[in-house]
Amino acid sequence: MKKIALILISMAGLSTTAQEQMTPELLWQLGRISPLGVSNDNKSIIYKVSIPSIKENNSKSKYYLLPIEGGNPVEIKEYKGLLSDKNKSSNGNWTLTHKEIKIQSVNGKDFYPSLDKSDVKIYDALDYRHWDTYNDGNHNHVFISNNKNEEVDIMKDEPFDCPQKPFGGDEDYIWSPEGNKIIYVSKKKVGTSYAISTNTDLFEYDISSKTTTNLTEKYTGYDVAPQFSPNGDLSWLQMKRDGYEADKNDIIVRHKGFDSNLTINWDGTVDSFTWSKDGKKIFFLAPVGGTKQLFEVNFPGLTKIAPIVKQLTMGQFDVNQIIEINENRAIITRSDMNHANEIFSYDLKKKDWKQMTNINTAIYSKLTLPKVEKRMVKTTDGKEMLVWVILPPDFDPKKKYPTLLYCQGGPQGALSQFYSYRWNFQVMASQGYIIVAPNRRGMPGHGVKWNEQISKDWGGQVMDDYLSAIDNISKEAYVDKDRIGAVGASYGGYSVFYLAGIHKNRFKTFIAHAGIFNMQSMYGTTEEVFFTNWDMGGSYWDKDNKLAQKSYNEFNPINLVNNWNTPIFIIQGAKDYRVPIGQSQEAFQAAQLKGIKSRFMLFPEENHWILKPQNGLVWQNEFFKWLKETL
Repeated sequence: MKKIALILISMAGLSTTAQEQMTPELLWQLGRISPLGVSNDNKSIIYKVSIPSIKENNSKSKYYLLPIEGGNPVEIKEYKGLLSDKNKSSNGNWTLTHKEIKIQSVNGKDFYPSLDKSDVKIYDALDYRHWDTYNDGNHNHVFISNNKNEEVDIMKDEPFDCPQKPFGGDEDYIWSPEGNKIIYVSKKKVGTSYAISTNTDLFEYDISSKTTTNLTEKYTGYDVAPQFSPNGDLSWLQMKRDGYEADKNDIIVRHKGFDSNLTINWDGTVDSFTWSKDGKKIFFLAPVGGTKQLFEVNFPGLTKIAPIVKQLTMGQFDVNQIIEINENRAIITRSDMNHANEIFSYDLKKKDWKQMTNINTAIYSKLTLPKVEKRMVKTTDGKEMLVWVILPPDFDPKKKYPTLLYCQGGPQGALSQFYSYRWNFQVMASQGYIIVAPNRRGMPGHGVKWNEQISKDWGGQVMDDYLSAIDNISKEAYVDKDRIGAVGASYGGYSVFYLAGIHKNRFKTFIAHAGIFNMQSMYGTTEEVFFTNWDMGGSYWDKDNKLAQKSYNEFNPINLVNNWNTPIFIIQGAKDYRVPIGQSQEAFQAAQLKGIKSRFMLFPEENHWILKPQNGLVWQNEFFKWLKETL
């Protein structure tokens, strides 16, 4: 409590007028924008701004109305009625919603009602826990209701979920244009079958007949994000292969009974999409070249015209959300490594930008910002790799700076111009560190082959990519070669554990958050087994599987601990069931028993991420305290 009190006291006296560089405390004062949509009269954008409260350990939100043509935002108390209700049928007869329903017996008292104070869970199959919660027999179901107080569970008695857990919302179900059918996303598998599969499907529920039809039964991977075009054609995002969560994501359109893949010949993967108002093209977001940009693809229908993908925006930033778009203008959110999301207007013809919100502009205007450089580095197999290099504010090339190799998670997550509120490059650089962030093998935005090369090769070419990046930048005179560290989370944490065993004294310190340390115990305790099956190549007991055996032996960090000789800081959330707590416990215990300077920071109520404001600020302070001690 004393430490938090001191932090709060220091923040109370903090003035942005005296602020010259970004700090962890200031980072937690930034507003976080969430666009909600365009008003019914098409004149305004409605958005929410959330600002974390360190003192109350939560976030407070306000809502705003912003003229779509530009101008000053107006705070509003209520936005319902200003936005169209997408959950209401077009005929106005029914409303869609979802809620949890008890379907399966799991708890001790489910089986023994008289023992209602028992604290027991009983499982006969996998999927007993997911992300950060244990399965208690409840499932998300979609309901329709009318003005007669009639309510229908369209998934009655089914042990399946819609919205999908853990992150699905009302985007997982939509009305048909006629308002007589519902399209919804669900993975209709249970237990162990659920844990080893990514095969979600689109289902159609007919209100009049009360029947359900699987619309994508012939497809075996993810089918998600259903939308209807202005002309009534069903469209969605699709991954082809079951079990591969990072497969190429394509746009599918069902037109007159025929399914067209509009992006099949484009060497990239789609994040999200929306239709043009005339139904002739689709706008979408996708990673490319270390950024995320806006694209379009034409919809040719059943003609012989081939779909052509065009990139519409280009620059050192990320386009993160499409709010509104027409032939002349796109309203989107945009960020870069020095600026959190704001709403921008982009003229599609003139190719110029207009910033529409200025939630954090006053704070940033008082700061000296780091410089973000794009470098191309030759890899050991002769490829060109994009590397982001973030230089401290007021960078002086005549000085020497401590340097951090940043290892991205995923493992197939894009290392783009994102603005994180924890792994924040602006904060790191502003504390006097150079950050080296390579777009190593396994990242989207550099072609499908580059993206896929990491699977079943976790300790192979990707590790050479990391070392190529840091070795190349270390040649610069301003890098202090005696003060280089490596940091990362999730697969990035695995990377840190692995590099600790092979780095040959390149690094002076390590920080690993939620990293995989023991591939065998990871396989035995992670919840989405499809991930380990695909990326590790299979089970550790399959001795005839050469790829899997390579993962569990040659690429397993635990087998390299005999080479560890460098200080390491290990961070973990106790409710992380993706990379369970035992991974960090094993690593910390090994470091301690080997006599290596090490620290273990445990967040008992956090999951794979650190979400609570006070926990986040402790994370930041301990992160930099460790670096000061060891680097």
